[in-house]
Amino acid sequence: MSAQTALAHELLDTPRMSVWRRLSRVQAAQIVIVLVVLCVIFSIMAPDAFPTVFNLRSIILNTSIFAVLGVGATLVIITAGIDLSIGSVLVFSSVIGAQVMGAMGAQGWGAALAGTIASIAAGAVWGLINGLLVAKAKVPAFIVTLGTLGAALGLAQVITGGIDLYEIPTVLVDTVGFGNVFAEVPTLTVIAAAICVLGGILLHKTRFGLYTYAVGSNPEACRRVGINVDRQLIGVYVISGTTAGIAGILSVAYFQQTTIGGNSMTALTVIAGVVIGGTSLFGGIGTIFGTVIGLLIPVMLQAGFIIIGVQAYWQGVVVGMFLIGAVYLDGVRRARAFKGSGKKSKPLQVGGLTLRGKEKEG
Repeated sequence: MSAQTALAHELLDTPRMSVWRRLSRVQAAQIVIVLVVLCVIFSIMAPDAFPTVFNLRSIILNTSIFAVLGVGATLVIITAGIDLSIGSVLVFSSVIGAQVMGAMGAQGWGAALAGTIASIAAGAVWGLINGLLVAKAKVPAFIVTLGTLGAALGLAQVITGGIDLYEIPTVLVDTVGFGNVFAEVPTLTVIAAAICVLGGILLHKTRFGLYTYAVGSNPEACRRVGINVDRQLIGVYVISGTTAGIAGILSVAYFQQTTIGGNSMTALTVIAGVVIGGTSLFGGIGTIFGTVIGLLIPVMLQAGFIIIGVQAYWQGVVVGMFLIGAVYLDGVRRARAFKGSGKKSKPLQVGGLTLRGKEKEG
């Protein structure tokens, strides 16, 4: 075992990290309870509309696209970073993909495949830009991705004139957007599940995942033993951009058009789901499974609000409150995990910004 790998294991095997992992499992159970409560409430309020196969399918489909974005966002947040640009990168990638498909006549698998590759590549390029600025230029991730949020969306609007594109191959819509496999399981959901499984394997079963946790736990210690922290950070941002590109083509297949004006809440929803699912904004903790479960909350709230007639704008209010509550509880659990050690912690880094506090580290 290399010194880098040994240190990474050491960072993750401390009593403090063991406490964090146990707390994460408890939080996952709490999320399931919240989901059950929401289901019961909405089912009582709308017994003929909420507990139906159609609504369940809709919730699963909407969660699927968010889950793809959540894979990349989870990796970034585990490194104590943040990617606010994922919604805009999704839009930009979908525009590039749709333009390529339109240029090829928007017919057949050739156009669909070319558009898919273009969308994924566009997302990866934005991820690379984010990663280089964060890792090499040392610009805080919050500032970088806030800037690329505006840049990606602005470029998408410039390219299209602010008008959505509709030239989407029918084969892509019929197969990916509305197709089924294994009887009635949506193809889109199967694709999203496969990406989540691959993300989980990458995070939990590979050296890349081990280093991702280690960098989020203690980047300076990683540098001292030779772990290439910059390369690791660039890698996670590229993955985040790539998953946004994949989500872009899935969105086009499902909605049969680009959605230039329909992703203003995407970053908030995904980041909220990631944090609600147990990934710590302070880095070093998180799972793909927790993210998927966490994302069900905002999606279920949206579905429930629509069915019972609550204005959709309230979704942002409630999701924002869930996010604030999740971050607060994360901080409380962190303080309890550090309690009793006698050492002052270094300033916390969240999204590249320094947070000064009185926490103690073990």
